[in-house]
Amino acid sequence: MSALTLTNVSYKYKNAHGNAISDVSCSFEEGNVYAIVGPSGSGKSTLLSLLAGLDLPTEGEVALDGESLKGLNLDRYRRESISMIFQAFHLFPLMTVLENVCFPMELCGVPPKEASPRAEELLEGVGISKEQMNRFPSKLSGGERQRVAIARSLASNARIILGDEPTGNLDGANTQNIVDILLSLAHEKGYCVIIVTHDMEVAEAADMAFKMRDGQLRAAGKV
Repeated sequence: MSALTLTNVSYKYKNAHGNAISDVSCSFEEGNVYAIVGPSGSGKSTLLSLLAGLDLPTEGEVALDGESLKGLNLDRYRRESISMIFQAFHLFPLMTVLENVCFPMELCGVPPKEASPRAEELLEGVGISKEQMNRFPSKLSGGERQRVAIARSLASNARIILGDEPTGNLDGANTQNIVDILLSLAHEKGYCVIIVTHDMEVAEAADMAFKMRDGQLRAAGKV
């Protein structure tokens, strides 16, 4: 079953002359990593906002398992169905690594005594040691902070992971580590991973790549 489906989706910003997204139709399925590449201003960020439910299409439908986002509680959708990984990590600087990963679980009502061991398990799964869990994010390298951000994205049990240039601040070795983690999450645990990126190495590693230009999306297969 498709996790997310777009059908004839267009989006126009208020007072804009043309569409930022034009007649996009595609499906993103569980168990796969997708990359969306294209020049700045091509519509990649707008598309990610539509997938995240931060905006709704001007025309067409974005659907989760066949149900239009227009009929869903979008706050709940963003809390439970999708999770985001950002280029700038967006970790809470005054929380420890462990507390950062506990936070989304506690936000959903999970008691701290249950959230903590689950957070430890998620962090260990992305290669963060117990000693590092007690550090503040500023005491970690960029690659380590992105691993924490991935663990935090998994804490809500959302099955769809949206990445906004998640390797943009990382060197080659750390980029490969993060890509390997995301591929493992998709192929071994069934997540749907959708990455907006300028990095062609990331695109080449994806199961399917799309090219975006002038608001239109085209499947590129394996880049």
